Amino acid sequence: MFFTNFVISLLLPTFTIIVILLIKKIFQKQLSAKWHYNLWFLLLFALAIPFLPEELLPFDGHFIALDSIESNENRYTIDSGEVEGERENWMKDFSVSVNRSSPDFLINFFVSLWMAGMLFMGILTIKSWYKLKTIKKTTQLIQNKELLLLFEQCKQQLKLTKPFTFNVSVRESPVIKSPLAFGLFKPYIVLPTNLDQWLTTEEIKYILLHELHHLKNKDVLTNYFVIIFQILYWYHPLVWFSLREMRLDREIACDTAVLNSMGGDCAVDYGNTILNFAGKTSKLKNLALANHLNGSKKHIKKRIINIAGFTQESKLLKLKSILIFLMVGIILSCQLPFVSAMASGNDQYKFNHERVTYEDLSTYFKDDEGSFVLYDAQADSYRIYNKNQSTLRVSPNSTYKIYSALFGMEANTITSENSTIKWDGENYPFDSWNRDHNLYTAMANSVNWYFQELDKSMSLDKIQENLKGIHYGNYDVSAGKERYWMESSLKISPVEQVQLLKAFYFNEFGFEEKNVQAVKDSLRIKELDDFHLSGKTGTGMVNGENINGWFIGYVENGANIYFFATNIQNDTDVSGSKAADITLSILNDKGIFKDE
Repeated sequence: MFFTNFVISLLLPTFTIIVILLIKKIFQKQLSAKWHYNLWFLLLFALAIPFLPEELLPFDGHFIALDSIESNENRYTIDSGEVEGERENWMKDFSVSVNRSSPDFLINFFVSLWMAGMLFMGILTIKSWYKLKTIKKTTQLIQNKELLLLFEQCKQQLKLTKPFTFNVSVRESPVIKSPLAFGLFKPYIVLPTNLDQWLTTEEIKYILLHELHHLKNKDVLTNYFVIIFQILYWYHPLVWFSLREMRLDREIACDTAVLNSMGGDCAVDYGNTILNFAGKTSKLKNLALANHLNGSKKHIKKRIINIAGFTQESKLLKLKSILIFLMVGIILSCQLPFVSAMASGNDQYKFNHERVTYEDLSTYFKDDEGSFVLYDAQADSYRIYNKNQSTLRVSPNSTYKIYSALFGMEANTITSENSTIKWDGENYPFDSWNRDHNLYTAMANSVNWYFQELDKSMSLDKIQENLKGIHYGNYDVSAGKERYWMESSLKISPVEQVQLLKAFYFNEFGFEEKNVQAVKDSLRIKELDDFHLSGKTGTGMVNGENINGWFIGYVENGANIYFFATNIQNDTDVSGSKAADITLSILNDKGIFKDE
């Protein structure tokens, strides 16, 4: 997921920035200064998307829901000959290790690099905060009553009430040479000491109006978001460029707002006031958390050009600006379904059902991370342990063989009457694999080569089509026929396992009934009076370590049927047999299956 989110964090902002820059270029004269600035808020939204929880995204990456249930009365006839002799193997872990060049080192390297960059940027931000704190300590109340009166007049002119401005305080400091505005909950406007000695009252009024416009527009709060995104996207040069342009557009928007409130006749005087601060810097530089009246020479030049060309904004220009903003918003929103699909990565299933009870079964799982899902067909209700893990998709391993067998029978590669496949003579790691097998013995001994032979009779596209047809997890077979279901590309969640078992049991997908029945027969494990247990284990082994254990199946308990799926995860020492032990303990304690 790290690389997926990293790709999203590269592509989404890049596309957004390109669109915004093109629109600003094409409609430069049709956008007011305020809306030139407002366009950048679309970028801030785009920057936030990769870090939003998936459930907050406006589109789901997956749209499958399998909550319907049909009533059916199926009875089984079990081949009591060869199958009985193989049933004792169902709890054994017949798993082959997948040798994987683990990307963990690479992932950890990039995560560490990203975090190191954020840490460095965070330190710079803390340093900036400390500088502001230092400035705040040097400030003192302004004693000039005329200046204080002017400040109150400016607030009244902008119709700012005390609750709205959080009682903004205007102060002065000897360590700065350019006005600053900062403070999220208690805002400050800080002026250079003795500013009234080298600026006229009217020029000071321009400065105060400019800084008050920043506070009125909540630019201090916006600045905090900008800083956060600079930290998160420290590696993205386009983001840095765009956020710098956003700051410039913010200053231009404030300049224009001041001129609109004062009238265009004062543009020359206002421009000269800005130029008075050109080249003047505070003793404490890089105050990223503050709004500066001053800026780089390049930015000052652009602001002066804008001031020189100022004209009063018309209502038509404002209307055009709003329409252009909405148009850009619509264009950029077209990315959201794609981003949602990528963000989900199909690793988390979207599960919705009216009757779900979440239970604490952690004592059964001990130190293993896992989930248990139980569906009561009669009550049409779920009981689930570990909500998040129950919808997390992982490799199905040998539990997939249920559907591999069904697809093979549908393709007539094997039939219910003749399901034997000859052993190719290769020496496999388990003695029970080294002989001919039919569906029943292959399922009981979890014979990998048998089900791989079934896949060989179909193209990879056909296999994927079959998986899509039954909504099997992420139906990703990109890893190839030999291994897609063994700790590789194909993934499914416990909830989906249960839903598919129900659909399989009632044949909701319209397969040949005799084929469904044959697979059911191969899954039968135990029959005890009115309790009939059917299921399949699965173990995922990577580089010699058992990391993934499954047990899925169903219990026919009198007139009712219970479908279940248990999955356990760990770095080592988990298996299908361990998942089966956990499952049987839970089912026994719930009175669903008494193994006596």
